[in-house]
Amino acid sequence: MYQASVCDTDGTSVVLQKEMKYCDLHCDALTTEGVLQVAPSSLKKGDCLLQCFAIFPGRRENAWEFVRKHAERFSSYCKENGYVPVTRASDVKETQINALLTVEDAGAIEGDLQKLDTLYALGVRMITLTWNYPNQLGFPNFPDYEGLLCGKGRLQARENTLGLTKFGREAVARMNRLGVIIDVSHGSDALVRDVAKESKKPFVASHSGIRRAFDCSRNLTDEGVRLIAESGGVIGLDFCADFLSFNQTAEGQKEAMLYHAKELIRVGGEDVLSIGSDFDGIPVNPYLKNPSYLPAFFEELCRVFSVSVAEKIAYQNFLRVFQDACG
Repeated sequence: MYQASVCDTDGTSVVLQKEMKYCDLHCDALTTEGVLQVAPSSLKKGDCLLQCFAIFPGRRENAWEFVRKHAERFSSYCKENGYVPVTRASDVKETQINALLTVEDAGAIEGDLQKLDTLYALGVRMITLTWNYPNQLGFPNFPDYEGLLCGKGRLQARENTLGLTKFGREAVARMNRLGVIIDVSHGSDALVRDVAKESKKPFVASHSGIRRAFDCSRNLTDEGVRLIAESGGVIGLDFCADFLSFNQTAEGQKEAMLYHAKELIRVGGEDVLSIGSDFDGIPVNPYLKNPSYLPAFFEELCRVFSVSVAEKIAYQNFLRVFQDACG
C-alpha cells in the first residue's frame, strides 16, 4: 500500500491509498519442488503485475532436455496456476498475472546457437549467461565455487579477469537479433564489461546487489552498475540475505535492502533499479518472505524516495527494458 496526495475538485488535498503493481525479474518456482514462495495466492496478495519464471537446469547432465521440456510445458504450467504467458511488453495487462519465461544458465544450449532460436520460439525472452560455474559462454563471479564453499571468504573471492568467450560474444549478438534480454547476474566483472561492449541492446542483472553496500562477489561493482545503466538496462535487487548484509534479522534486512536501493540509484540513477527476488532459489529472507510481503517494501520505497521513483522501481523500469530489448 502506498500513499499519494492529489487535489480534489474543490482544491483540497486528498490522500489516496493504492496497491503498487510490480515486476519481479527472477524466481525459481518453475523448477523447485515443495511449498513455494511464488504461488498464485501470494502473487495476488502482493499485486504482482509480471513474474519472470526461470528454468534452472543446475548441474544436470541432460541440461538441454531439461530446459526444452520445461519451456514446452510453460503454457500448461501457466494455465494450471492462472497466469498468462507473455512474450512482448504489449502483451502485459494489469488485469492478469503476466508470466515471462527465462533461463538461468545459458550453458544449457551446449555451445549451439540454434538452440537459442529454439528457446526463442518456445517463448524464452531472458537468459542468464552463466551460473556459478564456467560454461561455453563465459565465466561467473566465483573463481572456484566448490573450493570457496569449503573455506573462508566465500562472499569476497571474485573473478576479475575472465569474461565472455568467443562463443559468448556470438551468443550475445544472436540474442540481440532475436530479441532475448541478456542477463549478467552471476557473471564475472569482466563478463559484464564484455557484454557492455558487445550488446547493442539494453542488458540486465536480474538478481543482484551492489558491492559498495555489501562486499560480496554476487554483487555488482560501481563500474558494472554504470555499464548496465548506460545500456538502458536494469538491476533487479536480489532478496538473498547472505548477499545483502551480515544482519540476518527482519529489521536488519529491511535496512540492508533500502541501503542497496539507495546506493544503486546513487551510482546508476533512478532508471536502473528493479526487483529480482530470487524467490524459491534462496533461503527465506526474514523481511520479505514471499510476494505477499512486497507491498510493505514498496511503502518503504515511497517513504525513502517518492511515489514516482517507487513506481519506476516496481514496474516501469523493467517494462521499458522489456519493450526496448524484445520489441
